[in-house]
Amino acid sequence: MASDALPSSSTADDRIVFFFDIDNCLYSRNLQIHDKMQVLIDDYFQHHLSLSRADATHLHARYYQDYGLALDGLIRHHRIDALEYNREVDDALPLEDIIKPDPALRTLLESVDRSRVKLWLFTNAYVTHGKRVVKLLGVADLFEGITYCDYAAEEGLVCKPKVEAFEKAMREAAAMDRAKCYFVDDSAKNCKGATEFGWKTAHFIEEGMHVAKKWTGVANHQIHRLEELRDVFPELFKKD
Repeated sequence: MASDALPSSSTADDRIVFFFDIDNCLYSRNLQIHDKMQVLIDDYFQHHLSLSRADATHLHARYYQDYGLALDGLIRHHRIDALEYNREVDDALPLEDIIKPDPALRTLLESVDRSRVKLWLFTNAYVTHGKRVVKLLGVADLFEGITYCDYAAEEGLVCKPKVEAFEKAMREAAAMDRAKCYFVDDSAKNCKGATEFGWKTAHFIEEGMHVAKKWTGVANHQIHRLEELRDVFPELFKKD
């Protein structure tokens, strides 16, 4: 049975680092966790800012567009308690009823050549949410650490696709060379940022999901199943 441990890296080594996004990437968007989260975010905007539902939804969308994270706008303009937000949104999701262990995902991750490649989580969610998801998926023990958006940080939120977020991820994963960093994410904006930063990237657009034409070309590769990572990044996997 997989452990939920997520050890951290403290010293640099010369391995490649393979950064994985979590939400709608390690699990299917068909689970509709994103949709449930959007409802909880709108609830938070409506109740804590005393808005109508329509205004709450509009402001949520605007802050997401402007800052990449709705929470960033709430902190900047309304001085809300980010950890309270996390308790009422991310941590309030009934994930235990939705996410189950994924043997296929585990097999894929186990086939990565761990002697040459360090697996690392990279999420815009808070640490509690990220760890909960990979524990439920049964793959937590395969990752050597996690870079997350620290909602408690006094200096403000550092989240993808900000350059500071990619720098933070490299620092925490003890990665020394951008050319030896690989990244997969379902967000086109995040993939574009990582590609421009110098990482090797795969934009994950799950089979059956619509993507706007303007998002083509934002990454080195476009994949529709995580299994395709074997094809686009064969150098990361064990040889048969």
